[in-house]
Amino acid sequence: MIRPCRRRAVLPALLAAALVAACSPVGLAVGAGATVATAASEERGLGGAVDDVAIQAEINRLWLEHDFAMYRRVDLAVREGRVLLTGAAPTPQARLDAIRLAWQADGVRAVIDEMEVDDTSTLVDEAADDVIARKLQTRLLLDRRIRSINYTVEVVNGTAYLFGVAQDRETLERAVSYARDMRGVRQVVTHVRVKGEAIPNQTPLPDPAQ
Repeated sequence: MIRPCRRRAVLPALLAAALVAACSPVGLAVGAGATVATAASEERGLGGAVDDVAIQAEINRLWLEHDFAMYRRVDLAVREGRVLLTGAAPTPQARLDAIRLAWQADGVRAVIDEMEVDDTSTLVDEAADDVIARKLQTRLLLDRRIRSINYTVEVVNGTAYLFGVAQDRETLERAVSYARDMRGVRQVVTHVRVKGEAIPNQTPLPDPAQ
């Protein structure tokens, strides 16, 4: 769905710290320190977070150069080099183009396609999805058994997508249960890796232009 505000909101804190730097040297010192501590506490670590930021920036650039509507309509999350695409593509070809361009970014290990081919969404739909996503993220945050920092939450047309790394199967099930019990959620899709398991790879779709 069209969520330009969310796209900015989910940019990693490393970019936010850079914005703070332009306004306040003191703010930079404080913000950068908090950013490093936050990234280091994630399962992917500081280096992995930096790599994911670079991948996300490159995919956004490729989409923007190709088609502004693609950049505006397709949501993007990156964890451990795995790219999750949600939102709506107006045509089947636009969906394939978004996947093909995502694979062109250096460091991409897998592209998970959860896009819908749909051009009928409304701002009301998007606002409702955003509210659900924020509430679900808050529930994960308040559960001390779940390391919510390792999760990304996306909600599209009532479908909740969980993405990231779980400490174990039990905490993953807790996270999924929260999503299922959330009012307004019709379906839950998880692409969460359990800690200790291999990072899954995925074969790219063939380029129809070849």
